Amino acid sequence: MPAQPPAPPTADSAGTDALLSTLTRIADALERIAPRAATAPDLHGADAFVWHPSPARLDPVPKVNRVDLVLLRGIDRMRDVLAENTERFARGLPANNALLWGARGMGKSSLVKAIHAETNERLASRDGERPLKLVEIHREDIESLPALMSLLKADPHRFIVFCDDLSFDSDDTSYKSLKAVLEGGIEGRPQNVIFYATSNRRHLLPRDMMENERSTAINPGEAVEEKVSLSDRFGLWLGFHKCSQDEYLDMINGYAAHFGLAYEPERLRAEALEWATTRGARSGRTAWQFIQDLAGRLGARLDA
Repeated sequence: MPAQPPAPPTADSAGTDALLSTLTRIADALERIAPRAATAPDLHGADAFVWHPSPARLDPVPKVNRVDLVLLRGIDRMRDVLAENTERFARGLPANNALLWGARGMGKSSLVKAIHAETNERLASRDGERPLKLVEIHREDIESLPALMSLLKADPHRFIVFCDDLSFDSDDTSYKSLKAVLEGGIEGRPQNVIFYATSNRRHLLPRDMMENERSTAINPGEAVEEKVSLSDRFGLWLGFHKCSQDEYLDMINGYAAHFGLAYEPERLRAEALEWATTRGARSGRTAWQFIQDLAGRLGARLDA
């Protein structure tokens, strides 16, 4: 019996095929635009990383922009307290989140990076000790902090998550997610993570924001308490104040000696003071900028 030719496609089967083709294209497009699942990062290649939330990744920093701890003058008490807290954390002992607040240019972020390096130098001298990792999160990415914590908590290393120049504007509500991650959430902060932040504001929020809450709230005390409780999540408050003239000159002399800049002492003093006067501030940053200018005029390099 001769084979029967295939039946011609009906309107219903043609419509079904077209629908399946359309659905397949939609599924392929959704798969392409869907965010990729975060994969466990390789944390062995560097001791410092920068967090990027989209797509979620930790980019290694081969060479951290830092200064030696011995060059940070005029902040001895803050240095000792933060170093002790970091050492305890690196050893697996209880330690506090730290807020370094106060005057601009007084070495807040430099201190965090320098203490991280010094702590790792000590850990390297001990057999079997893993290095402490430094992870920087940018202010604008603070809402992704829970995702970063989830990524780090399963790793055997210990981490300082560091946010430089942290503060919040009047219409910014992301501070609430930071509060939950630091202490108040169900999971809380992972045991292998500590959070260090620097800010020019003691309470991280602008004064006019807090005063506006006080004047418009039904219960002003409770409204302000909501704002202030963010900084309360930091067990360490380390205040940095403007340095005196003697402290500023001590910074200048320390930098000049460290980098071997041969310069007549009285002339160095006079030019350093003039430099600070023209900028209207005495600080570690001002001292470093003067040393860079001096080294350039002397034709010297500042390779630490």
